[in-house]
Amino acid sequence: MYRNSLCLRHGMEEGGTMVVMDVSSIMVIFGGTGDLTHRKLMPALYNLLYEKNLPENFCIVSVGRRDKTDDLYRNEVYESIKKYSRIKLDEELWKILRNKIYYQKFDFHDDDGYARLKGFLNELDENYNTDGNRIFYLAVAPEYFELIVEKLNEHGMVENNKSWQRVMIEKPFGRDLNSAVYLNKKITDVFSEKNTYRIDHYLGKEMLQNIMVIRFANVFFEPVWNNKYIDNVQISSSETVGVENRGGYYEKAGALRDMIQNHMLQLLTLTAMEPPVDLTTDSIHDEKVKVLKSLQELTPELVLKNAVRGQYEGYRYEDRVSPDSDTETFAALKVFVDNFRWAGVPFYIRTGKKLPVKSTEIIIQFKPLPGILYFKEYGELMPNLLVIKIQPEEGVFLQFNAKKPGTLNKLIPVKMDFCQNCQVGMNSPEAYERLIYDALRGDSTLFTRWDEVEYSWKYVDKIAEVWRNEKPDFPNYKPGTWGPTDADNLLLKDNFKWWSIGGFYDENL
Repeated sequence: MYRNSLCLRHGMEEGGTMVVMDVSSIMVIFGGTGDLTHRKLMPALYNLLYEKNLPENFCIVSVGRRDKTDDLYRNEVYESIKKYSRIKLDEELWKILRNKIYYQKFDFHDDDGYARLKGFLNELDENYNTDGNRIFYLAVAPEYFELIVEKLNEHGMVENNKSWQRVMIEKPFGRDLNSAVYLNKKITDVFSEKNTYRIDHYLGKEMLQNIMVIRFANVFFEPVWNNKYIDNVQISSSETVGVENRGGYYEKAGALRDMIQNHMLQLLTLTAMEPPVDLTTDSIHDEKVKVLKSLQELTPELVLKNAVRGQYEGYRYEDRVSPDSDTETFAALKVFVDNFRWAGVPFYIRTGKKLPVKSTEIIIQFKPLPGILYFKEYGELMPNLLVIKIQPEEGVFLQFNAKKPGTLNKLIPVKMDFCQNCQVGMNSPEAYERLIYDALRGDSTLFTRWDEVEYSWKYVDKIAEVWRNEKPDFPNYKPGTWGPTDADNLLLKDNFKWWSIGGFYDENL
């Protein structure tokens, strides 16, 4: 059932020569008792083991501040995997994983704790033949990123000498450009850029990885993927829940920093990027950065004209939220990519909480044909749409016009709908499975390179500055609606409308 570790030595082509990469390692999770670890990381590790994508020479050390024994912690992980794993827990496989999990208790400020951790990791190296290879996963609040990295360095756990040490960092990476620059220097002074893995979990989603394939592997898409044939692009990510127990964090972030700066701009870059010269990590990142550098320069006037923010009724009564909070729970933007391919094509972005459905989609609306042949006799031509469904459904939806069967001459929009996770037996890997797997292999393609973070913050900071100086009229939308009316007007003034998302296409047809 379980692969020999030699089977997980992955090869990468380098100048025609196969380079063997040993993925044997120890994963050290700071924040081992937290929600992220129990809901996402441990189930992802179990699923990787189930699908034979973990090396045999591998173990996990969780670091937390709560007082637990190895056995108590393992029992808690067992319950989490039973509850959250996409794959039913197999007791025999669990025994294998259980024996690879350890727990270390210490405060993140405690030098003695790091000294004990170093000694313990050295012992595990001998037991598991991991050769000093480490992944340090920072599943902690952002204020601990710098502290933990500095302590690891002070205690000699990041040497990268005959072995490798990598750090995986959750968002948010900074609060603005200045704080991101500061944090990046602190981290890359210790780990270097190639060993720093900034996580945007959207990039691990199956359909997001598929965007380039859809574009560049189909002759009927790429030739029309430009301003000659595309009217507008809509990128939407909606949630039905509010801030839940994240009020303290959300007050500092808001929709702009929590979603636009990372997830939504990443979706935009993958949609708008030029074909890379090859599929190497740097070539793909280079094209994404070109898109960010091509975003229309924002002035205060453009921000007021093309950026909309909202706050749902009831947000100010959430736990750890100020009763007069001006934090946005909804944001919508009209964005232009000022390059030859996309000149004049608006990209509309929206994201928010307490909206009608939970869904993330990219909608390409193609330009209409002249209605000379069909308007009078057959009825109105509906626009051609290509919808890339990222979550919860994963797939592609294509809308085109056809004649309605029967004696009457009438046009109707018809659809071709491919859903890859709707098929019986299809259970797509979770984003964290792919991200952990790639970090083990040293592949940072699905992680965010520093210059992507830098240019994203440069763009978002200009919006934040204008919003900071303008008092909003909050709250301005009811839970269960599609946000403030100004978001609709953002498109109506261009004679467009938001296409409903989450499987509700028919109401628009």
